[in-house]
Amino acid sequence: MKKWFLSGLAFLLVMTVIFTGCSNGKDREASAGAEGEPIKIALSPWPGWFFWFLTEEKGFFKKHGVNVELKWFPVYSDSLQALSTGQVDANSQTLSDTLAPLSKGIGLKVVLVNDNSNGGDAIVAKPKIQSVKDLKGKTVATELGTVDHFLLLTALEQNGMSESDINYVNMTVNDAGPAFINGKTDASVLWEPFQTTAVKEGKGKVLFSSKQTPGLIPDLLVFREDTVTKRPEDVQKIIDAWFDTLNYFKEHPDESIAIMAKKADTSPEDFKLGLESVKIFNLDDNLKAFEPAESFESLAYTGGKTAEFLKKLNMIDKLPDVSKALEPKFVKNVTAR
Repeated sequence: MKKWFLSGLAFLLVMTVIFTGCSNGKDREASAGAEGEPIKIALSPWPGWFFWFLTEEKGFFKKHGVNVELKWFPVYSDSLQALSTGQVDANSQTLSDTLAPLSKGIGLKVVLVNDNSNGGDAIVAKPKIQSVKDLKGKTVATELGTVDHFLLLTALEQNGMSESDINYVNMTVNDAGPAFINGKTDASVLWEPFQTTAVKEGKGKVLFSSKQTPGLIPDLLVFREDTVTKRPEDVQKIIDAWFDTLNYFKEHPDESIAIMAKKADTSPEDFKLGLESVKIFNLDDNLKAFEPAESFESLAYTGGKTAEFLKKLNMIDKLPDVSKALEPKFVKNVTAR
């Protein structure tokens, strides 16, 4: 297990980001902002998060009277750093990537589940590679410390292997996809829309995906705690706007997909294909996710199990109390109305 641990240099870089977030009080104050100033929401390339662009395009933020500025981060890990250091008020990120800052005392609140990955994260391999065990000695790329790195480690563990059994290469998903397409890797661990592109253009196949680990990768809207404390009404308006967006998508799927595909710089057909690899969470799904349970349907349970896994790898020093970071009142308020 410890062989899977981050290299020393990368670990120091991650810790630098986290400690910066803990110590930078001025950034924390700026992140919450004054009432009326835009709330900055970060997002990265992922099918479920492109819905925020639809929210903006169809005027649902304006409808609810909240000033929101969407901040685009082509490289996902940069958005994690932006949230930890207070450059943005909220980020679209996975539950597993929320645990490291929580373990270091950075105040974060999970207020919404956008979706669950249901095949949207995958190991894409050359056709001649028939199983995860066939990756032994092969070159496999994904970004160090991210959720897809976690998925790779999980796949290896389930097959009695560790990272030392492969030739692991640290690349951002933006680079790992083209590297696979150009034949520089035997496999790359990617999320949508990079996964679909790699399969089509690289003539690859999905070897292992989040379909085989249901509930392992919840995708969330995570706020800095100070913003939730100082501007709860604006947070509520953002959640209200989100569920308006889902209703609009349900009633106008073709138009919605066209809008999001344009933002993703891909065809509506490819975007729709990528969207099929996630389960978008409606209001009932959200309510259920925030409830305690002994299954991966529960955020508290999933977060606890994921934290245990990360601690075994020495990727976090201590287990955070995930339940304290969960704030279900905003989705519950939608139900009440």
